[in-house]
Amino acid sequence: MEPIQIGMVVTGLMLVVVILGMRVAFAAALAGMIGLIWIFWSRKGYAGDEFLWALTVAVKTAGQVPHSKVSSQALSLIPTFILIGYLAYYAGLTQALFEAAKRWIAWVPGGLAVSTVFATAGFAAVSGASVATAAVFARIAIPEMLAIGYDKRFAAGVVAAAGTLASLIPPSALLVIYAIIVEQDVGKLLLAGFVPGVFSAIVYALLIVGMAMTIKGFGPPVGGFSWRERFVSLPPALPIVFVVVTIIFFVYNPFGGDAWGTPTEGGAIGAFVVFLMALWRGMRWAELKDALLETAKLSVMIFTIIWGVLIYVRFLGFADLPGAFADWITSLTMSPMLILICILLAYAVLGMFMDAIGMLLLTLPVVYPAVMALNGGIDVSAADSTFGMSGPLCAVWFGILVVKMAEFCLITPPIGLNCFVVAGVREDLSVQDVFKGVMPFFIADAITIALLVSFPAIVLWLPSQI
Repeated sequence: MEPIQIGMVVTGLMLVVVILGMRVAFAAALAGMIGLIWIFWSRKGYAGDEFLWALTVAVKTAGQVPHSKVSSQALSLIPTFILIGYLAYYAGLTQALFEAAKRWIAWVPGGLAVSTVFATAGFAAVSGASVATAAVFARIAIPEMLAIGYDKRFAAGVVAAAGTLASLIPPSALLVIYAIIVEQDVGKLLLAGFVPGVFSAIVYALLIVGMAMTIKGFGPPVGGFSWRERFVSLPPALPIVFVVVTIIFFVYNPFGGDAWGTPTEGGAIGAFVVFLMALWRGMRWAELKDALLETAKLSVMIFTIIWGVLIYVRFLGFADLPGAFADWITSLTMSPMLILICILLAYAVLGMFMDAIGMLLLTLPVVYPAVMALNGGIDVSAADSTFGMSGPLCAVWFGILVVKMAEFCLITPPIGLNCFVVAGVREDLSVQDVFKGVMPFFIADAITIALLVSFPAIVLWLPSQI
C-alpha cells in the first residue's frame, strides 16, 4: 500500500474514534504511531522480522516531537497569557471591568447583556483562553442579568458566546498555535486579531439591541447611574487597560523602529504587571495558588493536545497527505473563493465533534498548504495572487477566518466547550439551556464570517501597518 493510501486509512480511523468519544490528544498520538509503524514497515515489504525495526524507528521519530516542538519559545506564550487572565480574575479586576461597562453601557436596550459582551471583550484582551473567560463571567454577569428578569437561557448564551472573543482578541492561545503550525509571525497574527475581535463584539451587541427592541420585555435597560458614578467606576478598571497598553507598546512599538521585545517577553511582562497589581489589591496566598493551579491545568491540557497531534502531523509528513490534498484542491474546477467557503463550512461540521485546539492542529497541516496553493503560493506578490494579497497576508487572513470558525465551534452542540463550562459553573442551568441560549449568536457569527471573507481589509489593515 502506498504512503498516501496509508495516510487516508489512518486518518479515517482516527476521525472515527474521535467521533466515538476518544480524546483528540490520545486519538491523534495513537493514529500517528500506528501510521509511522505502518509506513516504515511497508518500506521493508512487510517482512515479519522487520516489524521490530519499524516499531523502533517509529518510537524514536515520535519521541522527538514533545521536546523539539513544545520547547519552542513561541509556545511559552500560552501559559503566560492564561496566567494573566486568572490573576486578573482572582485580583478582582474582572468585577471592576464589568461594573464599569454596566454603568456606561447598560442604559441601551438589552444593556446588561451588551455590557457583558464588551466587558468580556475587555477581559479577553488580557486572557488568551475562551474557556477561562466564559467561566469568569458566568460567575459575575449571569446573576445580575437574572436579577432584572433576563431569561436564564439567554443570559447563559450571552456569556458562552461572548467568551469566544478571547480566541480572536490578542493575546489569543489559538492564534499562537496557528502561527506555530503554519510558521508565520506570531506578533503579526496577534495584531491581526484585534480589529476582527472588536468587530465580532459589535455584531453581538447589535444583535442583542435588535432583539431587545423587537421582543417585549426581552432585555430591560438599566439606568439610574449618575455621571459621577460612571467616572468613579473607571479607575478600578484601568489596570486591565494598562496591561493591554504595556503589551502592545512592548511588542509592536507604535513609535516606529524595531519592537522592544518578542511576544513571549511581552506576555511575561504582562503577567508580572498583573501580579504586582493583584498584590497591591490585596490578593492572598490562597488566591494566588488557585490562579497558578488553574493556569497549570489549562496549560497541561493544551500542551497534551499539542504533543499528541504533532505526532500525527509527523506521520502526515511521511505519508505526503498535505501535498496530495493541495494538488487535489488546486485541480478542482470551482472558483477558489467557493472552495475556501466549502473549507470553512467543513470546519463548522468538524467543530460539532472536536474541540477547537484539536481541530486546528489536526486539519491545518493538510488544509493550509491547499489554501496557499489556491492563492498561488506563499511568496507570490499581491498582483499575482488569487485572493488579491501576498502570501504572508493571505496566511494571516486565513488564520483569522479559521480561528473565527473555531470560536463558532466553541458554542455548537454537542461538543461546544464554552457551553459546558457555563453550565458547570451555574448549578441552575443545564447544558441544553445554554445551547438554546446561544442559538441567536450563530446568526451573528455567520454574518461576521461572511463580512471577513468579503472584506479582507477588516483583517489585514492593522497587520499591514507594521
